[in-house]
Amino acid sequence: MPGPVKNLPIGEILIEQGFINKQQLEEALATQKKSSGKMLGDVMLEMGFVSESQLAQALSIRLKVPFVDLSSIKVDTNAVSKISEEVAREKCVFAFQYKNNRLFVATNDPVNFYIFEDLKVQTGMEIIPQISTKTQIEAAIGKFYSSQAIDSTMNELENEAEGGDLTEDLAKAESEGRVDNAPIVKLVNMMVETAFRNQVTDIHIEAFKDRTRIRFRMDGELVEQDMKIPPSFHNSIITRIKILGGMNIAERRIPLDGRFGTRIGGVNLDMRVSTIPCVYGEKCVIRLLSTADDKTRKITDLGMTDYNYEMFKQIIRCPNGVMLVTGPTGSGKSTTLYATLGELSQPNVNIVTVEDPVEKKIDGVNQCQINAKAGMTFAAALRSILRQDPDIIMVGEIRDGETADIAIRAAITGHFVLSTLHTNDAATTITRLVDMGVAPYMVASSLVGIIAQRLVKLLCKSCKETYTLSDPNDLKLMNKKEPVQICKPHAGGCKYCRGTGYAGRTAIHEIIVVTPDLKELISKDATAEEIGELARKNGTLLLRDNVTQMVLAGRTSIDELVKATYSV
Repeated sequence: MPGPVKNLPIGEILIEQGFINKQQLEEALATQKKSSGKMLGDVMLEMGFVSESQLAQALSIRLKVPFVDLSSIKVDTNAVSKISEEVAREKCVFAFQYKNNRLFVATNDPVNFYIFEDLKVQTGMEIIPQISTKTQIEAAIGKFYSSQAIDSTMNELENEAEGGDLTEDLAKAESEGRVDNAPIVKLVNMMVETAFRNQVTDIHIEAFKDRTRIRFRMDGELVEQDMKIPPSFHNSIITRIKILGGMNIAERRIPLDGRFGTRIGGVNLDMRVSTIPCVYGEKCVIRLLSTADDKTRKITDLGMTDYNYEMFKQIIRCPNGVMLVTGPTGSGKSTTLYATLGELSQPNVNIVTVEDPVEKKIDGVNQCQINAKAGMTFAAALRSILRQDPDIIMVGEIRDGETADIAIRAAITGHFVLSTLHTNDAATTITRLVDMGVAPYMVASSLVGIIAQRLVKLLCKSCKETYTLSDPNDLKLMNKKEPVQICKPHAGGCKYCRGTGYAGRTAIHEIIVVTPDLKELISKDATAEEIGELARKNGTLLLRDNVTQMVLAGRTSIDELVKATYSV
């Protein structure tokens, strides 16, 4: 049995628990002195010495208040409903258990007695505070309140459906200005909010004979949602989304595009909508674009290895030339481009971008939106940008020979041009430019570097399992002859990875720095194989080399290696 806990300072407890060392504590104390009135715990969080969970556990010992891990406990939904969502968000509290008129409440500020006095008055119950992290509390609020709201909205929908045509009701509500209370509107709002809180990239709404299916793309995989929506509601849901996206609600025979924005939890969110007619009704996909409020991520946060980062730095040091980021749709090309712009953006540099659409707004960068109907195509915009005295130009995508030609010429005339191209590996990119009609000598003189990339899922640290890989075909993929110990996802996953066995994704990269000998080879109209072979001699690590290192380190599985790099 442990003895009574001494009333130790938070720093000492963190050292006792093995979360930090003495040197880190001294650094944090020195930083705290410089910052006006910041708590030591917050300083250590900012410096990356401790995680939110470690700090909460140390506070739990310091204040003798139990720590609760909201991601692993069974939450009582009756307890959740005792506190309204507005109050829970405002005070950052979450009720998770209810026993004998005692309400157990998670908080990240257990010393603030006023909060618990208010809750006692509002609920008429005794409040038992327990410590958790702000992130866990906010995630629990988003998850449990939205699922409750979806259930009640579904009941409302069923009641209204018995009473008549929902699309007519929606149009009537729209005209009377009471649209926010219409159940269909609430359902669409809940869907978008739930998707945002679960870090979903796309929402799929699909019509079938006996149901409407809702699927979310999470970590690159489509996951069906437990929302049983009868087919009679489908047209009303699509109509509501079309109204939001500024689309023609009467047109159901042709594909339509639109976009809209909303604000969730103080964050501005942009969405792109696409509908297409199918057998049982229109299919709709809503793409949730990374928000303008998110800070542009640094290149070092994108999973680039130290070796690849050094090669990347060689490319962006060039004052002029073309840098291309390649890969299939959804491989993180735009994120890499934005991170590169963040690295290059300086007060003395004029950066202009041409994008379709502008997915993320970056401070200090001039961003232009393509509008093909008005004649603002990539090629037309590029020509105009060259008269805007740019130092760095970012072209969202090279789609045709004309855009490729202008981008290459811009690089030759002294500009640094960044762009993306859809190719499978770095070497193929060069031959693709030649196929588009750009002369090989022009490609050779302008290209400075190519980054090919893919996204791979990471194994859940809590439940991954170790095993011996002995299948000769799999070993051949990893360039191994003897069986090796690697990791695989646990069947059925665990509470931390939502039963998938994977948690999060990272990028793998294949970087070619165009050296003088490579330029010479390109100008001779070499094949992709010849270019790839010379690049490897010059130090390029292939996508498969990078993902193999991750498999051997136990970070990802052999299935992900096959999915990301397999070719016949």
